Amino acid sequence: MKKQEFKKGEIIIYQNPQGFEIQVKLEQDSVWLNSHLIAKLFNVNRPAIVKHINNIYKAGELDKKLTCSVLEQVAADEKIRKMNLYNLDMIISVGYRVNSKQATQFRIWATKILKEHLVKGYTLNDKRLLQFQIHLKELQEAISFLQEKSKYKLLAGQEQEILYLLSNYSKTLTLLEQYDKEKLSLIKKTKGKFILKYDETKKIIDEIKKELIAKKEASELFGQENNNKFKGILGNIYQTFGNKELYSSLEEKAAHLLYFGIKDHPFVDGNKRISSFLFIYFLDRNNYLYKYSGEKKINDNALTSLALLIAISNPDEKNKLIKIITNLLIT
Repeated sequence: MKKQEFKKGEIIIYQNPQGFEIQVKLEQDSVWLNSHLIAKLFNVNRPAIVKHINNIYKAGELDKKLTCSVLEQVAADEKIRKMNLYNLDMIISVGYRVNSKQATQFRIWATKILKEHLVKGYTLNDKRLLQFQIHLKELQEAISFLQEKSKYKLLAGQEQEILYLLSNYSKTLTLLEQYDKEKLSLIKKTKGKFILKYDETKKIIDEIKKELIAKKEASELFGQENNNKFKGILGNIYQTFGNKELYSSLEEKAAHLLYFGIKDHPFVDGNKRISSFLFIYFLDRNNYLYKYSGEKKINDNALTSLALLIAISNPDEKNKLIKIITNLLIT
């Protein structure tokens, strides 16, 4: 069987039953810790660890050249300092000399888990595996949702735009490897500075109405509010609980603004057009409408399709749509 090759600097997490956690560095087919971390690992003082290490070398139990690696790093005073890192053989040897409960727990873990990782090439981290599975399931559900809705009569002629949404959303598949390596946070919490205020927003809607009436593309019913419903939607978007915002990120606020503005029918006429415009306006005022390339994160045709998807969706599909919108905004 071909020996598993490990990537330099890969991190394994050790956690004992009491909840103590430490990151173990995997390099050169072993794990490496400095004396400070070994002391913390076994719940003893560092001088005791240094003493044990020196005694192990003096007794010739381990070869220093094979078990000790020198790491150079820049200290706070900007001078280069050298730090000794010790491999798994030394860590376990010290652990047998240290008389502590944590040392015993680590020996058990190292024997059963770390050796399995080094020999077979993997360690199952239940928490990360579960997160991976949950995200993959959500992604599959979103793709299935878009494929199903694309067959709806109201969306006839929107096939290209649905494909655009599907393509952009499925790009997150390429992020799974980064996610698995803990290089990416899939739930982005962008903070927006611009706040949509009810009175100012009503003025904007009135201006849109004037332009559309002049073009004979709207009637006097356009933008006429139903029982302060739109005011309630803005209140919900900025709602707080225990001094914390219910929708804390810019992406969440924008997604819920679009969804509620269409689904809750706050206006007698023009719900999709008004909500789509305010969605774009809100992102633009927060400098979040465009990608770094200069391209809109969600182009006009795709936004039309999103609005129709929201309009024909069932209430229990809300979370799927919110996830689709927020993911499109962070790609």
